[in-house]
Amino acid sequence: HLPPVSSLPTAHCQQCRIQRCNAEYVASTSPSSGLQEDSPSDVDYCIALRAYALCTRRTARSCRGDLVYHSAVFRIKELFSQQNCSSDGPTSSAKAPSTSRPAVSELCDYESRVLALGPAGQGKKYAHCGLFGDPHLRTFRDEFQTCKVEGAWPLIDNRYLSVQVTNVPVVLGSSATATSKITVIFKSYHGCTEQKVYQATTEDLPSAFQDGTRSGGEGGSLWIVEKGSSGGCLVKIQARYIGTSIIVRQVGRYLTFAIRMPEDTLDFSEENSGLQLCLHGCPRNELIKEHMLGRQPLHPRLPGSGSNPELGPLLPPHQIYTVERATAKCRETLQVEDVYFQSCVFDLLTTGDPEFSMAAYGALEDLKALPPSKLKQNSPRTPRVQLNRVGPHMLATATHSLVTFLLLVLWLL
Repeated sequence: HLPPVSSLPTAHCQQCRIQRCNAEYVASTSPSSGLQEDSPSDVDYCIALRAYALCTRRTARSCRGDLVYHSAVFRIKELFSQQNCSSDGPTSSAKAPSTSRPAVSELCDYESRVLALGPAGQGKKYAHCGLFGDPHLRTFRDEFQTCKVEGAWPLIDNRYLSVQVTNVPVVLGSSATATSKITVIFKSYHGCTEQKVYQATTEDLPSAFQDGTRSGGEGGSLWIVEKGSSGGCLVKIQARYIGTSIIVRQVGRYLTFAIRMPEDTLDFSEENSGLQLCLHGCPRNELIKEHMLGRQPLHPRLPGSGSNPELGPLLPPHQIYTVERATAKCRETLQVEDVYFQSCVFDLLTTGDPEFSMAAYGALEDLKALPPSKLKQNSPRTPRVQLNRVGPHMLATATHSLVTFLLLVLWLL
């Protein structure tokens, strides 16, 4: 059993949240809410504008060097003047997207389309891919690898979406890398969504797409939810029109990625799919072949490589972990000594960064939330669901009673 959430280390996510403020403001002034920018006399509009200003003030400290933030502040001042709104007065939180599943047409709901196929849809399966830590990769084929893959690499690239990650060196004197940027492009899908781009970096884990919106297409076929988590800051993206769920976490200074997609949206053939880490794993020359629980040597980096443009100067290892210390640290959050536990120990030995233990924990939580599985075919009206809830003895007793009853009816006739 894992320790209670309250006993896990608290994740500190100090980052610029201006995209979140922008998204909430757009949502609160959208036509569906009845608030229009061309209605300056609308009291609700002024309330939304004051809420927008309050949101930007709360994130001011972490947004000092952000151009989007300064642009928003300037725009807010203009809107107060244009719409004759007072900066004093009631404020309310801008309309946030509901965490419940919004209504969506069958065309833009993958599960509904598959269930409509009847028996032909019963074999449909979901596949899981995850990338975390040093980095460790779990492919759609359920292969587990540890790779170097420094720089920009494609995880997925098909007709529905593209995912690219950028991995950077972690500490001075080590070959360890971790993910500093994740870009997800949802390609246009006729009748369901236009193209949407989501990008997370070490400086910002936005709860909105790059255009400031939190949803796309018709009836919630694509939407974003921000959630709290003991394993780090977390954003979940639901693309229901292709049956896909994505979780992006920030753990310390780095990011983790997890996705679940239907197998029939993937092309596993080597010829047509190109380089996609989630499909085919890492190239051989990028593999770290073993999960060793012994001390990993620190590989000297080339002269001039002591810094990188995204994270600034590389730091020396936080601590020097022995196998015993690393194992004890990982046991604080991971009780079962599986590949995730081994990854945690591996990362502590190679980086000396205790935050990496939470990366493995978060990846395991994402696997539980987005497991590889068959499409759910259960229905409350299906007798099989009720039978599955009784034990073999109770089922045999019920069967015997039914046979006895039928024999009695026949005897009476």
